[in-house]
Amino acid sequence: MRGRWPGWLRRALLLFLAGPPLLILIFRFVPVPVTPLMLIRAAQGYGLSKDWVAYSEMTPALAHSVIAAEDNTFCTQMFGFDLPALQGQIAAALEGERPRGASTLTMQVAKNLFLWPGRDPLRKVLEAWLTPQVALLWPKRRVLEVYLNIVEFGPGTYGAEAAARDFFNRPAARLSAAQSAQLAAVLPSPLNWSAAEPGPYVRDRAGTIRRRTGQLGPLLDCAG
Repeated sequence: MRGRWPGWLRRALLLFLAGPPLLILIFRFVPVPVTPLMLIRAAQGYGLSKDWVAYSEMTPALAHSVIAAEDNTFCTQMFGFDLPALQGQIAAALEGERPRGASTLTMQVAKNLFLWPGRDPLRKVLEAWLTPQVALLWPKRRVLEVYLNIVEFGPGTYGAEAAARDFFNRPAARLSAAQSAQLAAVLPSPLNWSAAEPGPYVRDRAGTIRRRTGQLGPLLDCAG
């Protein structure tokens, strides 16, 4: 049986299976130096502004705003998936409706660490394979710390510290609740929406995020 698999293929399969968990384990303790999206955007001419900071050096309002905007059940998820939302999207797809997505913060971290932007089926399958590995190997606060350090907040701007300084001329530790909500509001489309100069839609969305943050209560417990 062993001879049926060429040596290079066995080594490639081993690297494919063992490589990501090893990197995920390393990144539990080591700052992420760069992501595929950062490299893609740099090649597109957007530049690269980032500055890694510890979770303790960010205002709690930013993590709360991101959970309120992107993933209300983040603190209660076992394997990085919002299972009720996924079930709803599967049911909608079976009925011929267009799925709206059920991406969690953990899924976005897995995607940003290893994969490319887009909605193609292969990327979604790989994202689903990587997500529970991140969820099992990292505590919730580490997921938030990495997410807030690598997420795209604007053209060429990644992470809370770079965004706070580029858009508000202050460190991430001194962001106000309103500024935190504005940053969270642009996450669905950071190349088109501005946290520094928000239009009516972003201002309205930021207001909704602030109200929702005040309603989540224990759902924010893991964020501190």
